Amino acid sequence: MTHYSMMNSNIKRGIIRFSEKICEGLNRPSFKFITQMIYGLLNAQSCHISEVARKLNEKTSLKKTIERLCRNLKDFAEQEQLFANYIKKVKGCISERTILIIDGSDIAKPCSPKMEHIGSVLDGSSGKYADGYQTLGVTALTPERKMPICVYTRVYSDTEPGFKSENIEVLNALDFLSLHFKKNNIRALDRGYDSKIYYERLMGEKESFVIRAKKNRIVLHQGKRVNIYDLAEGTKSKFSLKIRRRAGKVADCKISIVPIRLPFAPEQELNLVVCKGIGKEPLMLITNLKSNDERLSLTITKVYLLRWKIEEFYGFKKQQFDFEDFRVRSLATIRNLDMLVTIAIGYIGLISEKADERRIVMELIEISKRIYETPKFVFYAIADGLYNVMAKSSRSISDMLRKKPPSFQLSLPYDMGFYCVG
Repeated sequence: MTHYSMMNSNIKRGIIRFSEKICEGLNRPSFKFITQMIYGLLNAQSCHISEVARKLNEKTSLKKTIERLCRNLKDFAEQEQLFANYIKKVKGCISERTILIIDGSDIAKPCSPKMEHIGSVLDGSSGKYADGYQTLGVTALTPERKMPICVYTRVYSDTEPGFKSENIEVLNALDFLSLHFKKNNIRALDRGYDSKIYYERLMGEKESFVIRAKKNRIVLHQGKRVNIYDLAEGTKSKFSLKIRRRAGKVADCKISIVPIRLPFAPEQELNLVVCKGIGKEPLMLITNLKSNDERLSLTITKVYLLRWKIEEFYGFKKQQFDFEDFRVRSLATIRNLDMLVTIAIGYIGLISEKADERRIVMELIEISKRIYETPKFVFYAIADGLYNVMAKSSRSISDMLRKKPPSFQLSLPYDMGFYCVG
């Protein structure tokens, strides 16, 4: 028997405690607003402010609640403090082995040409250009379950005043990572970032990286300039690795590693890891990682293949929260909404790291009623479980925000402490 009322209370307490941590240093109204938005987003599973307002179930009129949330969302100006507190909270699930995955995405809004500073983006779903905004994100993979927790998010447009270039946006993200994370946390980037400006930035700061190379990249090998694709084709494989692809098929890959240098930085020793067998063309990875262990090439290949986790994060954000269907119009409001949706997903990510250990988390997955076996990416199952539990609540979370909880608590059959997430 599932005790929905008890679980509802535990979930609300956990969200409030989580909000207390990330709102440290903010005033009380801001704390209440952030808490209500996180709760409403998780409850509504939608980024529509009207749906969030409905899930708050306040005694005031729905129109007034919507107006208040929209006003606070537009006027909220303490993003740096809030996100810095969130990063501090997330670091409890981050180790020196944590991989930082950097990649961009798009928000296509083909039916919203009047949105503030809307630009043109290549819609990844249709492959065509449409009105919309660019996004840049960085996810940190948890050490145990390799779940993606977003640690940087930015919505931008090439038509907004002060916009310089996409390169500047990426460099700003790298600066943010340098400020909050260690140099030996590996930065994993796709071939869209195979550019001199990024190599110089990462090598100059002596930060660990793995970047997928393009076919036309020129490198130095044994003192000669050679095309990286020709070099990769001519390498002899030393190791074998079986990789399970998304379709379920197992690919028998052959992997080799070759020392190289780049023409614009001939003093910097790098490695080229070549993986043959995943596709028609070899996978070519440039890295500054070094080790006396001959199996380094296997580790680098596995690190890059984990880059797909950020695609799962973007997919979850767009499908579960329908993020491309937001109805706010100003760019500042869009950025604040993006930040709050990211933090709400981060809460799910922190929960998912203990999915096999905590009774209440396992019950949430059970309540989600999966048709098939729960996949390794448990975000959807946990989100559905939270939605199904909170849908049975008739009380507003605002009732719990009006007064501080008592200093003592009755012993309950659920581990409420996990929802504090540390």
